Amino acid sequence: MSAPDPILAPALRPGTPAVALLSGGLDSTTVLALAVARGYRVHALSVRYGQRHASEIDAARRIADRYGVDHQVVDVDLRAIGGSALTADIPVPKDRSEEQRADGIPVTYVPARNTVLLAMALAWSEVVGAADIFIGVNAIDYSGYPDCRPAFLAAFERLANVATKAGVEGSLRVRIHAPLIDLTKGEIIALGRSLDVDYGLTISCYDPDPAGAACGRCDACQLRLKGFADAGAGDPAPYRTDYQHRSLTPP
Repeated sequence: MSAPDPILAPALRPGTPAVALLSGGLDSTTVLALAVARGYRVHALSVRYGQRHASEIDAARRIADRYGVDHQVVDVDLRAIGGSALTADIPVPKDRSEEQRADGIPVTYVPARNTVLLAMALAWSEVVGAADIFIGVNAIDYSGYPDCRPAFLAAFERLANVATKAGVEGSLRVRIHAPLIDLTKGEIIALGRSLDVDYGLTISCYDPDPAGAACGRCDACQLRLKGFADAGAGDPAPYRTDYQHRSLTPP
């Protein structure tokens, strides 16, 4: 059951093909649910890029199964490039304050990750005849990554329409959709709850344990927990037994 909202217009025709990047996290799952609710026939793309939190791929599979969408997992090993706490032997920052999180781009930034991911989504969109590409980036409650900002998405959309056979021949004009770009994490969660998203299937943590339980202390966990508190809801995702987040959930 979804509540009407102006974030994303319905597909021009029911079953209009679209490609959605699906990381297994909270934001990408909300976007997938929104696109499905608006009548798109979604092809979900997950990328195993060598991230230390590989349990997100398992989460993405669960989510794709939940929505019954076509799902592909592709491998691009960015560990060869490194430069990030998510792909190299660099500690994941923990217990940072809001002021610290706002101070520059953190070491969890993966160099050019969203450029790589969107390029792969663009390639698949041309194959399946999809003009619409969905990505769950957010420019409000996020970690300051440059590839989550409107300027980047606008530039990539321009690139997409001169970089493919379909774009050059005029048979397909690609649109990059980032329907969560201007929402807070609490607003995203409220939207997802209106769409009956099961956030217990998702994982956001940068440093989960081998079973996929979240640490509760990294930037992603802190943003997620604050979002659930702002939305007046408890987070149904599992957390490590040595972390208690009850103080951030409603009674």
